[in-house]
Amino acid sequence: MTKVTKEMALDYHEEGKPGKIEIVPTKPYASQHDLALAYSPGVAYPCLEIEKDPSTACRYTNKGNLVGVISNGTAVLGLGNIGALAGKPVMEGKALLFKIFAGLDAFDIEINETDPDKIVEIVKALEPTFGGINLEDIKAPECFKIETRLKEECDIPVMHDDQHGTAIISGAGLLNALQIQGKEIGEVKLVVNGAGAAAISCTRLYVALGVNPKNVVMCDSRGVIRADREGLNSQKKEFATDRDLHTLEEALIGADVFLGLSVADVVTPEMVMSMAPNPIVFALANPNPEIAYDLAVDSRPDVIVATGRSDYPNQINNVIGFPYIFRGALDCGATSINETMKIAAVHAIADLAKEPVPAVVDEAYGMNNIKFGREYILPKALDPRLLLCVAPAVARAAAESGIAQRPIYDWNAYRSRLRNLMGDDGKMMRRLAELAKATPKRVVICEGNMDNMLRAAVRVAHEHICRPVVLGNEEMIEKRAHRLGLSLDGIEIVNPRHDREQLTRERYATILARKKAREGFSYDYALEKMFNRTYFGMMMVETGDADACLVSTYSAGEAMASNVVSIIGLQDGFDHFATMHILNTRQGTYFIADTAVNPDADKSALVDIARLADKTVRFFAMEPVCAMLSYSNFGSSDHEEARLVAEAVEELHEKYPRIQVDGEMQLDYALDTNLRDRTFPFNTIKGQQVNTLIFPNLTAANTTSKMLLSMGVGSIIGPIQMGLKKPVYFTNSNSVK
Repeated sequence: MTKVTKEMALDYHEEGKPGKIEIVPTKPYASQHDLALAYSPGVAYPCLEIEKDPSTACRYTNKGNLVGVISNGTAVLGLGNIGALAGKPVMEGKALLFKIFAGLDAFDIEINETDPDKIVEIVKALEPTFGGINLEDIKAPECFKIETRLKEECDIPVMHDDQHGTAIISGAGLLNALQIQGKEIGEVKLVVNGAGAAAISCTRLYVALGVNPKNVVMCDSRGVIRADREGLNSQKKEFATDRDLHTLEEALIGADVFLGLSVADVVTPEMVMSMAPNPIVFALANPNPEIAYDLAVDSRPDVIVATGRSDYPNQINNVIGFPYIFRGALDCGATSINETMKIAAVHAIADLAKEPVPAVVDEAYGMNNIKFGREYILPKALDPRLLLCVAPAVARAAAESGIAQRPIYDWNAYRSRLRNLMGDDGKMMRRLAELAKATPKRVVICEGNMDNMLRAAVRVAHEHICRPVVLGNEEMIEKRAHRLGLSLDGIEIVNPRHDREQLTRERYATILARKKAREGFSYDYALEKMFNRTYFGMMMVETGDADACLVSTYSAGEAMASNVVSIIGLQDGFDHFATMHILNTRQGTYFIADTAVNPDADKSALVDIARLADKTVRFFAMEPVCAMLSYSNFGSSDHEEARLVAEAVEELHEKYPRIQVDGEMQLDYALDTNLRDRTFPFNTIKGQQVNTLIFPNLTAANTTSKMLLSMGVGSIIGPIQMGLKKPVYFTNSNSVK
């Protein structure tokens, strides 16, 4: 984990626009007509509709997608009572997390008030603005009163995340840790250190999950909370014990589970040693736990340890809960977040940790083959499946408990909407991965001496997507893998220069010399080429010794194009091959061609690129709707390039009427169906959303795809080769991930 310094953090918050969030309009605002609809006089109509029926506010405003992140700054992170203004960066950060993880908008509101009754009055008055209220960093015991009253008096979900978020996530971790340790929840002895908002809520939820209250011992800064202690508040009385225990050290003897929500370094290795066999230690003090992870693990081999830190396994991180809990609650119009919904979230999160982990999670954390076990009891924070797992579970629980004002009936459609909310729905890649795993192919990776290519080979091998063959010097590859911490299990290494490959080189050279006899290739010249990993890899594919080949380049791939055509050959009926990138965005999935091969496409090349793109998009089980792009719209320019695109479209319409394509057109007209149809009602793809973009030349396509990737508009997959007889793929060496 990269060390965060004071200078780095301050620069991050200050540079560019100060802070971390901004408001972005969701409707057009360029013209006076747009402004008349947005404000006066058009805004009066939704106002009157909401006056007649308040439930329509979620239809005509952002209320149903808006969370208020509200704090008075009295218990901020590990900083304590720093005040409302000083706590604002944290609340902005919370708003950012709502947005990036669940697509929820959030306003941070810092209230300069400590009187619980006045805070309740203020927040309650804000109810018309929000679909839900996330209370944050309010100290105990005031937070209990504030949340209880707001839940009673408001008709929208209210949750103090410091209490319930931690409880839900740690509850999921507890269920999984108990399963791994072979313990029954109703029999375990639980010791809790800390008696603040989070500790009380965690303990209450653990009891709801099955922990026997008689087996709970809670400690605060004065030691064990005993029933005979004077001055206990109602929350502490709830968990006071009559047992003859006085200190944390005494309480931990024979305990099965330790939950720490207190201060750093109050637990020693000796205390962990005194616990029952196969203990569970949740040391959640922030930023430094009650006992350091390494220290706890080293104290005994049978312990499962979780902390609040991201640089150790088993992080108890609220971000894997609250965005999705609010997402599900708001989507079904829940009037609160009740116990049924919280328990549903616990089980959804716990169950997800037992599922196979997708490659994107391994990649995000620089790990290989993450799987359920002692060091993985909870999903990782960047696991994209959390949205699809937790939000529906919460919404379903809300409906079952009778508090959903807009219950969801079509769950498949809801999950599809959640996928689209965050961009690519993943169906295409899941389908391809499943197909690949069903019949793993032998794939040659030519540049095994590069870190990113070797990482890619290990990843696909471990996921059983293919059987990679890495070309290069075996000794160098093994050293590289050791340096990178990679296991080469399942990786075949072939060194084209090794003596044992002599017969293979000679066989390949004979075939290559025969194929390229009229291109100046003698046998000796072809044999020399067989020491080149790229030629060797392509010949493996050509001869059937491999199913596919990945060739690395350092810039555009057209330099290798003529060689691969002469070795592999073009598909019947085509005079060109091309490449495509797939762009996944929040607006949908787009296919971009040609991004790597044809620098100056003539009419014939553009026609072939469009035909290949149509064929490729159909392969992905999608219906292609193609736009041939230009700076011109349907003849508005008589420039040579615009005419070329128009002539290609004309030929496509004449010879390949099945292909849904039109142009030439500018990009905004391609992507805006209403604009295109209103301005050019004669277009042949009227009423259809374009998903396939054919650029007039390589510069435009390549630059656009790389610009979008660098700007973070979406994720890009590719380049995908189209048009060769056999699968040989080109990729920029520096872009492989």
